[in-house]
Order: sequence, then C-alpha cells, then structure tokens
Amino acid sequence: MDSQTAVSTTQTAPDASTAGKLKPNSLGVLGILFFVLSAQAPLTGVAGAVPIAVAIGNGAGAPAAYVAAGVVTLLFSVGFVAMGRHVVDAGAFYTYIGKGLGRPLGTGSAGVALFAYCAVQAAMYGLYGATVSGLLAHYTGADVPWWACALVTMVIVQVLGASGIEMGARVLAVFVLAEFSILSAFALVTLFKGGGPEGLGFTQSFSPAEAFQGAPGVALMFAVASMIGFEATAIYGEEAREPRKTVPRATYLAVAFVTGFFGFASWMLVSSYGASRATEAAGKALQSGDSTAFVFAPIAALFGTWVNDVLPVLLATSLFAGVLAFHNSANRYLFSLSRDGLLPRKLSTINRRHSPSVAGWVQTAIAVLLVLPFALAGKDPVLTLFSWGSGVAVLGIILLYLLTSVSVVTFFRRERLDTRPWNTLIAPTLGALGVACAIWLIVENFTTLIGGESGTALWLELTVPAVLVLGVAAARLTRDRGAGTG
Repeated sequence: MDSQTAVSTTQTAPDASTAGKLKPNSLGVLGILFFVLSAQAPLTGVAGAVPIAVAIGNGAGAPAAYVAAGVVTLLFSVGFVAMGRHVVDAGAFYTYIGKGLGRPLGTGSAGVALFAYCAVQAAMYGLYGATVSGLLAHYTGADVPWWACALVTMVIVQVLGASGIEMGARVLAVFVLAEFSILSAFALVTLFKGGGPEGLGFTQSFSPAEAFQGAPGVALMFAVASMIGFEATAIYGEEAREPRKTVPRATYLAVAFVTGFFGFASWMLVSSYGASRATEAAGKALQSGDSTAFVFAPIAALFGTWVNDVLPVLLATSLFAGVLAFHNSANRYLFSLSRDGLLPRKLSTINRRHSPSVAGWVQTAIAVLLVLPFALAGKDPVLTLFSWGSGVAVLGIILLYLLTSVSVVTFFRRERLDTRPWNTLIAPTLGALGVACAIWLIVENFTTLIGGESGTALWLELTVPAVLVLGVAAARLTRDRGAGTG
C-alpha cells in the first residue's frame, strides 16, 4: 500500500506502536465477499423481505425496487471506496465520518454503528433460535426453548470469532454457497423454462408503470434493508491483501452481485406465480403466519418436496452465517475505538491468531444482554426481537450511509487528495440524496417495517438519534483522550 496516499487514523493514536494490530494479508476479494454476503443473509432476505414487498408493496413490480436500491447503493459506494483509498481502519464508518465531519460526530457514528450491528445480530438470534427450536421439535420431538438455542450458538460464534479471520471466512463460504446455490438454481431453471403460467413477465416487473403501482415506498424500504451489510468490506481493510485494490473490488462486486441476485430471484419468484397472481399468493402467505411459504412453495414444486426439509435448515445456516459476520464487524468496531483511546485499552487486546479476543467477549456479552430480556419476558422472538432489532439496525446504518456521503464530499473538498469530480462530489451527492429519500421512506413506514404498533415504532426510531447524541456528548467529554479523527 502506498503510504504517501493511504492515511490511517491509527497512525495518530497515542501508543499506536504498541496497540494491537489485526492480522494483515489475511483476506482476498472472495474472503471479504463471503463476510459481506453472510451479513446480508441472502436466503433470510429473500424469504423474509420479498413476500412483504410483493404483498403490501408494489406487487409484481417489487423486483424493480431491488434494482433501484442497488443503484442508490452503488452511487453511495463510489464515494465510500474513494474514502477507503485514503483511510484504512477497522472502524470504517467511525473513521470515515470523523475524517470529514469531525471527531465528535465520528464518535457518535461509532456508537450508532455498534448499536446497529449488535441490534441486527440480536434480531438474527431471535429468528435463528425460533427456527432451530422448530427444527429440533420436528425432527427429534424435543421441546428446546428458542433462547437456549441462541445461547448455545453464541458460544460457538465466540469460539469461531476467536479462531482467526481465516477460519470465519471458510465457515461462511460453505453456508453462503449452499443458500445461494439452491436459490440460484431455482431462478435459472425458471428462467430457462420461460417463467411461470404467464411467462417471464419482464414488463410486469420492471416497467415504470408497474414499479410505481401500489406502495412502491414500502417495497423500496425492504429492498434497501436487504442491501445492508456490504459496507463491511471496509471493516476488513486492515486484514486485506493490498487493501487499496482488494476493498474497492470487493465493494463493487458485492453491490453488483447482491443487486443482481435479489432482483433476479424476486423476478423469478413473481414469474413462478404469474404477475397477476403473485400479490394474492404473497398476501396469503403473510396471513398464514409463514411468509417463507411464498418462497419455499414454488421451489418445492420445481425440485420436489425434499426441498421443504432442506430449506428450513438452510435458513438456519443463513442466520448463523449472519450472526457470525456481525459478531466480527462489531468486535472490530470495539477494537478500533479502544485503539483510538475512546474505550478501555483492554479491548484492543488480540490473541495469538490476531483476533480481537477481549472485544469478542464483550460483543458476545452484549448479545446475551440484548436477547435475555425477551426470553425472560416470554416475548415472541420473531414478532418482537427480530422485527424490532432489524428495524432499528436498518435505520441506524442508513443514517450512517448519509453521514458518510456528506463526509466524503467535505473531506475531499478540504484535503484535495482526490480531485475526480464523479468519485468525490457527483456520485456521493447523488448517493446522499438517494439515501435521504430512503431514510424518509423508512421513517414513514417504520411501523410496517417492524410489524408492530405506532407507539413502539416511535420509541424504537428515537433510539437511533439518541445513541448518536450520546456518542457526540461522550466525545466532547473525552476530547483530551485518544487521537482526534477530525
């Protein structure tokens, strides 16, 4: 990496020479890509979001929403990648925002990022626990509480996280390939068969008239939520081989792949029912209490009933891959904040495999503290923990996208390290406008996103700005500690 152009915030931290360092040259493009795709949990995203986007969004036009979300994400990623060429740090959002908008706002964004990543991981534990509990009951007759399944898995995730980044990448590669394979096989076979009873229905899914029917904002909201997680490419910059090349490639590849995958898979699902029947079928699946039926049924009809036994297992492994990916993201935020003097130094301790071991234990403890209240209160893990946690996480991370886009423009106007207008001004500005629209849609439809009541939705929405304000206040109180990022 060219040290004259790559600026790391860790270089300015006190005692940086003695601070823990993550293992360099550990991940290539594919390794980072598997972490990103795991965080996005493709099977969970398709089985959970697509039925809702079709049923209460814009019906057969839902695939167009995924393409639109991909375009916005791609515009954002242009500035994100440009900043990543000059700032390499495991803190990603925290360092990017701090470089452009000042240390206090950077620290506040770190709090939001940690909050969002821990919330979405806890949300996944809720759905994962319910899924595994159901599988155990079905195959063994054992009545194992969902929270017990989640707690046992937390131990496994902690062990894998401490085993080094390469081990995590190998485990995730297996799970991600399995879920992508079956969904891709279904989509490709449906395509080559010429679609469902009404043909491929390309116009019905992608024409402007169909894309804007019904409630396109709801569909776009769920599409944007499905894209969350690609930003993890920058989190692993310190552990990447040639990060100035690897991280940009992984970022663009992740955005293009995920956009294409969700757009294509949702199109083939709509086609398998027929554009005129898809909305009704998705609505019936939601009313039955099992939205996954909208996705699993046509796959089983195409490949056989054995799919009904395999897909729930793949859903569980998809969620497991997601919680492992977010565990690694969150503990690297803790590690980075500790190394910069904003959290206790102990959190920057690494083990012999160059994994942030203490930060990993703290992150696991946070997961326990987030999950246990729902278990003790006897709450439904899907209707409360999963819905609430994922809703808060989406709002928090989208807010960070907006702040990052603004920071990119500010940083390059001030530092002049990169004078390319498209990369440092036009694309980030367009991305910021798109993200701002996404935030408005999320806030406007937040009650739908969490599947709860308006009062609950309001309180959950307020947690995100509250965490940001608390982080900014904490930064001002500790301004004499650690290194500035502004």
